[in-house]
Amino acid sequence: MPTDVQRDEVRRLLAAGAQLVDVLPAEEYAAEHIAGAINIPLKALNRETAARLDPSRPIIVYCWDHQ
Repeated sequence: MPTDVQRDEVRRLLAAGAQLVDVLPAEEYAAEHIAGAINIPLKALNRETAARLDPSRPIIVYCWDHQ
C-alpha cells in the first residue's frame, strides 16, 4: 500500500534495508539520482521490471520533477 514518507523516515527505512527506486527516464537518472537508487523508468514499470526488486524488503519510489 503506498504511503507518503518524509526525509527522516526515508533515511530510517534505507538504514533498515529498504530499496530505493527512481522512476525517472534513464537519461534523467544518469544525469542525477540519489546514490544507491535503482532506476526503473515509470513508463517501463511492470511485473517484469519490478521482479528486480526484493519483495521481502520495503520499496521507496521517488521521482524528481524539476520543471
